[in-house]
Amino acid sequence: MKLHFEPDLDYQRTAIEAVCALFQGQERCRSEFTVTRDSRLGSPALEGLDATLGVGNRLQLPDGEIHANLRAVQLQNGIRQSAVLESGDFTVEMETGTGKTYVYLRTIFELNRRYGFTKFVIVVPSVAIKEGVFKSLQITEEHFRALYANVPFEYFVYDSARLGQVRNFATSPHIQVMVVTVGAINKKEVNNLYKDSEKTGGDKPIDLIRATSPVLIVDEPQSVDGGLKGEGRKALAAMNPLCTLRYSATHAEKHHMVYRLDAVDAYERRLVKQIEVASGMVEGDHNTPYARILEVGSRKGAVWAVAELDVDQRGSVSRKPVRVEDGDDLERVTGRAVYRDCRVGEIRAGKGREAVEIRRPGSERWLRPGEAMGGAAAGAVQRQMIRRTIREHLDKELRLRPLGIKVLSLFFIDQVARYREAGPDGAPVKGEYARIFEEEFRSAIQLPEYAPLLGGEDPAALAAAVHEGYFSVDKRGAWSDTGESNATDRENAARAYNLIMRDKERLLSFETPLRFIFSHSALREGWDNPNVFQICALRDMGTERERRQTLGRGLRLCVNQDGERVRDRHVNILTIIALESYQAFAENLQKEIEADTGIRFGVVEPHQFSALPVPAPGGGSAPLGEAGSRALWEHLRAQGWVDAEGKVQDALRQALREGTFALPGDCPAPPALVADLLRKTAGRLTLRNADERRTVRTREAVLHGADFRELWERIKHKTTYRVAFDNQGLLEACAAALAAAPPIPRTRLTWHRASLAIGKGGVDAAGASTSGPLALAEEDVELPDILTELQDRTQLTRRSLARILVDSGRLEDFRRNPQAFIETAADAIGSCKRLALVQGIRYRKLGDQAFYAQELFEQEELTGYMKHMVEARKSVHEYVVYDSAGVERTFAKDLERNEAVKVYAKLPSWFRVNTPLGTYNPDWAVLVEQDGGERLYLVVETKGSLDPGDLRPAEAARIACGRAHFEAISGEGGGARYLVARTAGDLFQEP
Repeated sequence: MKLHFEPDLDYQRTAIEAVCALFQGQERCRSEFTVTRDSRLGSPALEGLDATLGVGNRLQLPDGEIHANLRAVQLQNGIRQSAVLESGDFTVEMETGTGKTYVYLRTIFELNRRYGFTKFVIVVPSVAIKEGVFKSLQITEEHFRALYANVPFEYFVYDSARLGQVRNFATSPHIQVMVVTVGAINKKEVNNLYKDSEKTGGDKPIDLIRATSPVLIVDEPQSVDGGLKGEGRKALAAMNPLCTLRYSATHAEKHHMVYRLDAVDAYERRLVKQIEVASGMVEGDHNTPYARILEVGSRKGAVWAVAELDVDQRGSVSRKPVRVEDGDDLERVTGRAVYRDCRVGEIRAGKGREAVEIRRPGSERWLRPGEAMGGAAAGAVQRQMIRRTIREHLDKELRLRPLGIKVLSLFFIDQVARYREAGPDGAPVKGEYARIFEEEFRSAIQLPEYAPLLGGEDPAALAAAVHEGYFSVDKRGAWSDTGESNATDRENAARAYNLIMRDKERLLSFETPLRFIFSHSALREGWDNPNVFQICALRDMGTERERRQTLGRGLRLCVNQDGERVRDRHVNILTIIALESYQAFAENLQKEIEADTGIRFGVVEPHQFSALPVPAPGGGSAPLGEAGSRALWEHLRAQGWVDAEGKVQDALRQALREGTFALPGDCPAPPALVADLLRKTAGRLTLRNADERRTVRTREAVLHGADFRELWERIKHKTTYRVAFDNQGLLEACAAALAAAPPIPRTRLTWHRASLAIGKGGVDAAGASTSGPLALAEEDVELPDILTELQDRTQLTRRSLARILVDSGRLEDFRRNPQAFIETAADAIGSCKRLALVQGIRYRKLGDQAFYAQELFEQEELTGYMKHMVEARKSVHEYVVYDSAGVERTFAKDLERNEAVKVYAKLPSWFRVNTPLGTYNPDWAVLVEQDGGERLYLVVETKGSLDPGDLRPAEAARIACGRAHFEAISGEGGGARYLVARTAGDLFQEP
């Protein structure tokens, strides 16, 4: 299999542009320095290492210019603007599974293309992430070479035994990418990075890296920085970075945020799998003394444990974590007589030997963390969870295998010994979980409904082949619980990742039988696979605060056997099997998101509307801005829709639900966009209950009836499109747009001044002030080949570009600041091109044999959840499965009630129209019969507003393409009319 990468995902391009725009106005340049060979070192290893030139990054842009760029980027992306430029650290927040690694790797190539930067260091917190990043560089290499005209680049993983690579990193004129774990650089006394080395010509490797002023890319900085002591931060600063770009879904420190795609955005935009929870709740097993050890710890000589116990709270018994110490009487601790004569004995806190003794008359029992006594029969609960996971897996495999999608399931366990343990002779034998899995798999795979998956194989042999464990492996080949606190642990972890990390494509292939993966903390971060559809938490998640980390392993959208991303929302569903109610899981996950990301659910921030597009005085659109956003927020508060802290009130929810939400007349923001943003803020993160999932059957009488057959005949045909530019008009529009673009400033210098206050709390800068920008006269500025630069960026001919530049009357600005002018011109031309692309599109029917077959309604399974389904009598399905609780649900109910509507269908995700902006899936097909017997065949797109100004540009463009598609297949009065509607009543408006 060869994974395919999509170069034009809008959110990824926005994230890349947010970083690149920080340096707008920077000239392409580089620094040079001498890398010598120390003649005092007579080692043969230095033979051939002559003095040579090193090549580094060079930043000429003044701080004031960078700060202005930063504020512009933040305004564009709806982020609170930075008052001062406190550091060269910039933050990109992207939810797990949305392509963070691809984004920062492509950012490397964009920074090189625009500004000539060549030296990049990627710092990661763990071996797992290091392996993942290196694998990503390997599988994207061909993709990036094709995108960037085969630009030369090299990448390597830092190895203290191969320091010659660092010398090459410093001297090469090409793009150099070094991947390193923070553990390899954060201890000066032991890391070779800080020692003189023959392999680098006698230099300290860190000195060579410093001289290049690399762009640092920090993956998961919250794990790299090093906590309160900040060893990781010191190691980053030692590299003398040109800037530090920090990428994560869970930043501990925000620094200067330039782009944010949070968990809620990713879920709502369907950029990741949707989540459902299959929850198992054990009830009524409080009749025996129950204790489960969750944690053992010690501090300043005191040893303690946290145990889950059945506690009596005002007559109601529930399981609670309780801190206990040696000698505690559990009857007193829990308030329950069932624990009579049950005490805590010795507590051992030694690393790797943690255990708690529970004493009862005539017996003593030692429990390790994760182990329990009493309650349900040992292993019974875990058996049921494994059984449910296997059934969920096999059900999805039946449905998805014909689509070329391999299904994977992931088990997280508390101890390696529960899956593999050492036998009497030291050889590994199956642990409890492995034995339970094989028993349950053999039982399930022999059921009649799963016969197609068995394929005549021996059930026992198949059961043994489809599962495997991935844990740290020591030099003797023994598995162990994973940790990376020292070099030995990191070396052990590296051995675990052969198939699961380095051969990701092989794992995705049907030819590899492995489908069920058992792991410990080795897969907490840095590993994910797009085809994980089930995650079973066989270890407790209630105290470890790891729901987001666990979910992250399965959030990516799946791929098929051709390596192509599948975006069908009915396919991309991640099922979590957990021992807590789905309501509790959702609530606890929300708390984790709030704690990890700073999202304040149900709170409207004063700056939240600043990026909304509003009409600009000279035409076009511009962001609303922070002042306009604040005024809008004050209106919400005055209406009693939010309180003084911005917390959403029930009055706002009611206004949004009933359609009475309105903005003041002088507010330029589009009401529909404001309402959409408020609905997101007013709601909660929605997880689904797996037990409410239903397969939606077709209504045969409607599907095969004459009415629907006649409707389908009019809309089923496929088309191809061509784009016909009005070349003259495009050139004139580009020239006009460039002429109207903002002025191009000269290179400027801005001074920042602050008085330092030194006290017990540290060093603080107070009274910071900033001077006005001062223009700088630049000498010996070499003007770049502007036509070549713009040709690479716009794909227009040199002749066309020359005409645009001349007609714009702005060529003097090119002399004033060449780089800034090139960027401004490219932006103006790109905007005009996108508009012309849609305006000049022409669709043509492919022919009578190219169409979507009506039988696909029966062949493609539709699933939904009871809370998001409307019972339907006139539809081709027994229920309408909707996404929008407001517009789509209301529209479906209106169609059912309206007597003029004879038949309709919610168009499935496989019904697509190709457009230059990606595929487009219209909402509805409707047959209406009016009073006079006239029949209307309609394709309908439902929106919350009919005002074209309320639509985002991409939405408006796709609608325009949809309209052109259906006009092309209509023929001579034999097609369907396409329209945008808010309610069913809009269907009867005259065209």
